[in-house]
Amino acid sequence: MKYNFDELIDRRNTGAVKTDLCKKMFGTDDLIPLWVADMDFRTPDFIIDAINNRCKHPILGYTVPDEEYFNSIIRWIDVRHGWKLERNWLGFLPGIVPGLAFAVNALTQTGDQIIIQPPVYPPFIQVPSKNGRELIYNPLKVVEGRFEMDLKDLEYKITDRTRMFILCNPHNPGGRTWDADTLIKVAEICHKHGVLVVSDEIHSDMALPGNVHTPFASVSELAEQNSITYMAPSKTFNMAGLVSSSYIIPNSEIRKKFSDFMDNSELANGNIFAYVAAQAAYEKGTEWLSEMISYIQGNVDYIVEFLGKNIPQIKPMIPQASFLIWLDCAGLEMNSHQLQEFIVKEARLGLNKGTTFGPGGEQHLRLNIGCSREVLKQAMEQLKSAINSRLNK
Repeated sequence: MKYNFDELIDRRNTGAVKTDLCKKMFGTDDLIPLWVADMDFRTPDFIIDAINNRCKHPILGYTVPDEEYFNSIIRWIDVRHGWKLERNWLGFLPGIVPGLAFAVNALTQTGDQIIIQPPVYPPFIQVPSKNGRELIYNPLKVVEGRFEMDLKDLEYKITDRTRMFILCNPHNPGGRTWDADTLIKVAEICHKHGVLVVSDEIHSDMALPGNVHTPFASVSELAEQNSITYMAPSKTFNMAGLVSSSYIIPNSEIRKKFSDFMDNSELANGNIFAYVAAQAAYEKGTEWLSEMISYIQGNVDYIVEFLGKNIPQIKPMIPQASFLIWLDCAGLEMNSHQLQEFIVKEARLGLNKGTTFGPGGEQHLRLNIGCSREVLKQAMEQLKSAINSRLNK
């Protein structure tokens, strides 16, 4: 391989959330942090080089993205996902979680209902709630070890106050790449009831071998004209700190409401490095991404094999995309609080607590495997040792 994903890089004392907030998050920093969803791999050199090249110019003034920035995104999405965008559909977004808040505030009113599908990425719960919207849960079902949507329940839950459905595609924490048939049905239900779909597709470029990401808006005319899509290179190329995302809105009426809200709130602009880094990722990132996905698949295989052989009480949901694994720990016979105490204090690991993902997260943990195999092996040995010690008491 051209790139070294086994490299160990110390992130402590750099302001990294994953390491420097461990004390606040877990009560100790004496653990292996495998929680917040960025990777420990070196940000690719072609991104660092693009930033360094821009720094050669002596002025870092107000900057707008040029058309090549937008063209690089359009080409990337066409080649990787077969979705042909028109230039006017696309705009800069200063982060996808802020984008959720923008959509909620621009396109719904206080007291409106918003549907989400737990267990799901915690900001899906937090953003609507903090902005005075009523959350409606359409829980996912586990079918043959994989999340499936309950579409009958989805339609049943819609009322005359339901205005928005927030979709996680691919799903976090389950790593599910939703198939076109499912997305078509979601589009039909939401169009029928006048419910706007906001599709968070930040993990779209990280479908693992044998799997394909399908953009929601690409599956039908109904989906295209009743949706907002968010994409970004941030997870894929480990550059989340640059806050460089995109919104895609084919419907001109929805797009105007959204873009007017951003413009009126002075939220539509990014920074110099967000633009140049994203363009570099989309123009030069194919080989790096292929190797990274191959390495992540190796980490998935390692975790599945290790747990099956050594800790059968923990059942991993095998992801179809991304570097996150949802762990069903019910077999350890601990409640959610006991499980978290055990993982932190005895296994000395920092994982995301399942209950933060909403209903269905009880007795679960989210494991970030975007790290070197050596770190992952150490973490699993610590977990195995802690469980053996508890069983032998």
